[in-house]
Amino acid sequence: MEKKRKDVVKIKVFDFDNTIYHGESSVDFAFYMLRHNKRILLFLPSLFWNAAMYKLCLASKETLEKRINDAIKFIVRDKNELLSLTDSFWQRNHRKLDRRMLRRITSEDIIITAGPFFLIDAIKHRLNTKNLICSEIDWQKLEISYFNFGDNKVRRYREHFGDKPIDCFYTDSYNDRSMMDISDRVFIVKDGRIRSIK
Repeated sequence: MEKKRKDVVKIKVFDFDNTIYHGESSVDFAFYMLRHNKRILLFLPSLFWNAAMYKLCLASKETLEKRINDAIKFIVRDKNELLSLTDSFWQRNHRKLDRRMLRRITSEDIIITAGPFFLIDAIKHRLNTKNLICSEIDWQKLEISYFNFGDNKVRRYREHFGDKPIDCFYTDSYNDRSMMDISDRVFIVKDGRIRSIK
């Protein structure tokens, strides 16, 4: 029988929204932006509806991506202003990070999320790891260049970490089925409670 390699370090992978962060960080950020950018009001109903449909597995990621891109092109006029708002947003909202989940994260572990990189990167000093896999925005075109949803999470994970085995995967959503399939153990996080499903 072939012996397992002892030098292979298994890691933990964490979803962000409703797992490490209590709520949907992008939604909270959209509401925060309202104080400075009323244009977002025109898109909030459509964005929330499509996000909810996707969470319920009733809408495709392509539909959600189109709605988000439409919103970005209309709302974002100044990248620097947006990044400045991101910093002030986290000064107020870092309290929504779950301390118990953060204690589970080491520097070797990975956070993988559909949230935009600029938003999650701004809080990385509180996350115990710099290994972030997020949606990416092309600032020149003002659109999503990589939407880190569904199967795309596995694709981007493989690009960065190859076949590195995942010991535990923590998420709030069955939309992460693809990540569940490549993880040895899976935990669903709901309201701060953790339940093993694999």
